[in-house]
Amino acid sequence: MAIMKVIEIMSESKKSWEDATANAVKKASKSVKNIKSAYVQSQSVVIKDGKVTGYRVNLKMTFAVGA
Repeated sequence: MAIMKVIEIMSESKKSWEDATANAVKKASKSVKNIKSAYVQSQSVVIKDGKVTGYRVNLKMTFAVGA
């Protein structure tokens, strides 16, 4: 039986939601080991002067902490 933990992460990108997701996984991987999955819980955009200037994602990331 594996012991798993879930953390919530928010990430932002000026390019896309996909890029925001990739940024979150890349940054989390520097300090969190054994990441198994990421679930995009929500997506939103940042708007300035009537234009989209950023893409945000809220992720639930699952990683193994024990066996």
